Amino acid sequence: VQLVESGGGLVQPGGSLRLSCATSGFTFSRAVMSWYRQAQGREREYVARITSTGGSTNYADSVKGRFTISRDNAKNTVYLQMNSLKPEDTAVYYCKYGTSWGQGTQVTVSS
Repeated sequence: VQLVESGGGLVQPGGSLRLSCATSGFTFSRAVMSWYRQAQGREREYVARITSTGGSTNYADSVKGRFTISRDNAKNTVYLQMNSLKPEDTAVYYCKYGTSWGQGTQVTVSS
């Protein structure tokens, strides 16, 4: 299993970023995929989840209405569109499949 996140960076408050997680080594079209994040000095926390077909999604209360998880099963990739970003969204963002994690991508929200 390989999970490779990309798309992080520095953005001003109120801005947007789109994270990608490219996957390989498993049957992506059957996989429930999740995003988590970990801010410095804090525990890793759940952000969002999407079912194998994309028909159902779930979000942490802290990101509901601002973030959107989606997937492209033809590209074996899951996305996290992040809008209206806040400084408290600053963290390393990870995608997760089963017990496997990517290496993470840093998102910094700062003016």
